[in-house]
Amino acid sequence: MSTFEGDPDGTGRRIGIVAARFNELVTRKLLEGALAGLSARGVGESDVDVAWVPGAFEIPPVARRLASSGRYDGLICLGAVVRGETAHFELVANVAARGIADVASETGIPVIFEVLAVETMAQAEDRAGGRHGNKGWEAADAVLTMASLLDGLPEPREVG
Repeated sequence: MSTFEGDPDGTGRRIGIVAARFNELVTRKLLEGALAGLSARGVGESDVDVAWVPGAFEIPPVARRLASSGRYDGLICLGAVVRGETAHFELVANVAARGIADVASETGIPVIFEVLAVETMAQAEDRAGGRHGNKGWEAADAVLTMASLLDGLPEPREVG
C-alpha cells in the first residue's frame, strides 16, 4: 500500500494570489493571512505575486491566465460575497466557485478556493482574522500541501 501526503514546506515555491477588491475590508485581511502563512512556511516575498480584480466574478479568468503561465506552483483565490436581498449572491458565488474549480482541473495545479460566501459581513470578518481564524492562512497551508502532494503522485499516462 502506498500513502501519499503533501508537506506544507514552501521553500522554493512560487505562488500566485488573485484577490477581489469588492468587500476589500475582508479580502485585504484574507490576503494578509495568506501572505503571513506563506512566509511562515518558507515562501519568499519575491516568490509571491498578487493580482487584484474588481470582484469575485472576475477571479476565474485571471486565475486561468496565471495558472496557464507555468510560473506558479499553485494559486490562492480570495474574495467575499455577502448575501443581499437579490439572487446576485448565488450567481456570483456559483460562477466564482465553478470557474476556480475549472481552472484547477484544466491546468493541473492547485487552485485554492477561499471566496467566502456568507450571510453577513460579521460572518466574513469572523473568518478573516476574527473568532474563526484567518481563512487566508489556511489557504496558504492548503496550496503548499497540495503542490507537494501533486509533485509526489505518479505522473498521468497519456491517453489516446
